[in-house]
Amino acid sequence: MPDGVGDATYGKARALKMRIALDAMGGENAPREVVRGAVAAARDLGVEVVLVGKRSAIAAELKDHRSDISIADASEVVEFEDHPAQAVREKQDSSIVVGINLLKNGNASAFVSAGNSGAVMAAATLTLKRIEGIERPALGFLFILPWHSVLLIDLGANADCKPSQLVQFAQMGSVYMERIFGLTRPRIGLLSNGVEENKGNLLVRETHQLLKDTGLNFVGNVEGNDIPRSVADVIVTDGFTGNVVLKTGEGIGEMVIQSLRQELARLPLFRMIVERSIRTAIQALDSAEHGGVPLLGVNGNVIIAHGHSEAKAIKSAVFMAKRAVEQGVVEAIKKGIS
Repeated sequence: MPDGVGDATYGKARALKMRIALDAMGGENAPREVVRGAVAAARDLGVEVVLVGKRSAIAAELKDHRSDISIADASEVVEFEDHPAQAVREKQDSSIVVGINLLKNGNASAFVSAGNSGAVMAAATLTLKRIEGIERPALGFLFILPWHSVLLIDLGANADCKPSQLVQFAQMGSVYMERIFGLTRPRIGLLSNGVEENKGNLLVRETHQLLKDTGLNFVGNVEGNDIPRSVADVIVTDGFTGNVVLKTGEGIGEMVIQSLRQELARLPLFRMIVERSIRTAIQALDSAEHGGVPLLGVNGNVIIAHGHSEAKAIKSAVFMAKRAVEQGVVEAIKKGIS
């Protein structure tokens, strides 16, 4: 066994630091970039990282790093093309299932994966179970801008939703923003094609009426171009619409980043003058800064990172998991729903 590579010995007395289970086989750049991100997270964030996956592959990557990161062996991998629920049932020794079980059994405080997001959601829902009272878990994405942060929920876990489920997404999103960003009574907006109360499809109109009768700080309908305008802290929508918004934003962000970098390369003097401002803009648009998205509504802290995550994004995802544990997000959602 290479130096610095240990067996994952899971006694609670051993855990002097918060322990985060990380899917080493998940993502287009696994295991190399996942291992690099894990090493950086363990070094800089004050957490213990357990890499879950094929021991030989992980050990081969760890040998180039001076680290005491441990490995939880998992012989199978859920591929992106696998059917999520079927893969979870048939690949019980996959890195996703083993990692979720570490969380369920109290041997990890959170689980992070850049693998098959549908399989992560299926494993979390089947193994950890939904928080009592939650109809469906939801994925939230943070748009972190220099002047404001906005949580969009749901972004793909539930393509078809009922109004009552969107209300629960709003409740969970409100708790998340309170705990992670310290906001008092976060403003809740409902994504629609117009700000007027009578705008939107049937789902939006019915949800609007329900949200008005909750104790949430509901500010009404918002449009897509309101996301960066600080009009709401949480924007609620169904998973189909949320996923389209997210993918569109990612595409535009990549285009802007490449354009900025090309201009900076062509105009070195301009770069010297505005480098700090441009760097801030790039960071706001760079998905690697955001790390991953929380799966809210299950009995455990689960973060799903982007499939093409590199080391920086993996480290950011581990940081998000750490914050969720520290701020008691799951416990707060349980209390809020009850």
